[in-house]
Amino acid sequence: MLTDYIRAALAQAHYEILDDGTFYGDIPGLHGVLANAGTLEACRAELQDVLEEWIILGLRLGHTLPGVGGIQLDAALESA
Repeated sequence: MLTDYIRAALAQAHYEILDDGTFYGDIPGLHGVLANAGTLEACRAELQDVLEEWIILGLRLGHTLPGVGGIQLDAALESA
């Protein structure tokens, strides 16, 4: 379930090239999940790391995480 959530979130990611030539990426609807790196590949990897840390911290703090791609992570973990 966690892997599906991460994949669904990353599939919604938005990337752009900034004026300084670096790449910026974020995931709409997931506040604070963003990355900036020198290459698109590095930006994607950084964005995944940020997303994973965001999920762990959110769950640890008891936050309700938004559903992504029809997956509601909180409910799935509570029923496990």
